[in-house]
Amino acid sequence: MRCVAKALLALAAMSVAAASFAQNWPTKPVKLINPFPAGGGTDTFARPLSAQLTKQTGHQFIVENIGGAGGTIGAAQAARATADGYTFLIGAVHHAIAPSMYPKLSYDIEKDFVPVTLLAVMPFVVVAQPDKLPNVKTMKDLIDHLKANPGKLAFGSSGAGTSQHLAGELFKTTQGVNLLHVPYKGMGPAMADFLGGQLDVLFDGMSASAAQIRAGKARPLGLMASKRSTQYPDIPTLAELGYANLDVSQWFGVWAIKGTPPEIVDRMYREIVKALDDPAIKTNWANASADAGGMPPAEYGRFVRAEIERWARVQKASGAKLDP
Repeated sequence: MRCVAKALLALAAMSVAAASFAQNWPTKPVKLINPFPAGGGTDTFARPLSAQLTKQTGHQFIVENIGGAGGTIGAAQAARATADGYTFLIGAVHHAIAPSMYPKLSYDIEKDFVPVTLLAVMPFVVVAQPDKLPNVKTMKDLIDHLKANPGKLAFGSSGAGTSQHLAGELFKTTQGVNLLHVPYKGMGPAMADFLGGQLDVLFDGMSASAAQIRAGKARPLGLMASKRSTQYPDIPTLAELGYANLDVSQWFGVWAIKGTPPEIVDRMYREIVKALDDPAIKTNWANASADAGGMPPAEYGRFVRAEIERWARVQKASGAKLDP
């Protein structure tokens, strides 16, 4: 009995110590690795979140952009970080696609990371470059133009094997059109070339395209979603236009490094949920036509698993491959 009592006391002491450890965290700056270049869709959420977490905790949360290879370079670097609660990965749907597109990944998003929570979810939108395609005002116009000019138009993505790439490949497969894919190291550079007239079309989340749509520099042809956006109710969904099987969402989430103390993972989760309830954050998310996340770590892990399986099916059906 004495042994049992001592063991229970030891466990109680450990629980108190762990709670105290998590409560005192952080005591120094926390790095949030964004595996895409500055200016892309991930930054739309990473930077306001980092500012709010800094405000809440009194310690700096710093976004570090490490772009390239569809987010896999930055994710691989994050996977090698010390699991002390001072490095997190802010990734996206791309990391659920990568396992089916990169057979030799140096990391495993499910084994080398610990899910924290989902940050935001938003529909994809198909936009045309209004100066290059002045007569393309509807999705039908685009498809007719593509069929009359096979292989002459180009769409950009944040890298081969990313959601923008596969959304474009899915569009090509279902509509029987030929559209050239041009991979970039992030949607920031891709958007710059789109605005400069080097690209004709983009398939991207509303977070990166919303500002250009409002400015009239990108013409929205349809949402790749089942329902219209409350922020942009005049943009029809592809489903209601009669284009089935083109429902594509962009999402962003946070992972901790494998081995990060569970108490810190839980504390980070609670801080993010608190941040998502901030009025300024809500406004930022709404302006990007994004629904806030906040699902618990275990549920987020199941969500990621389902997304990995879903995008593997899309990759197989479309035959999408990494560009040489």
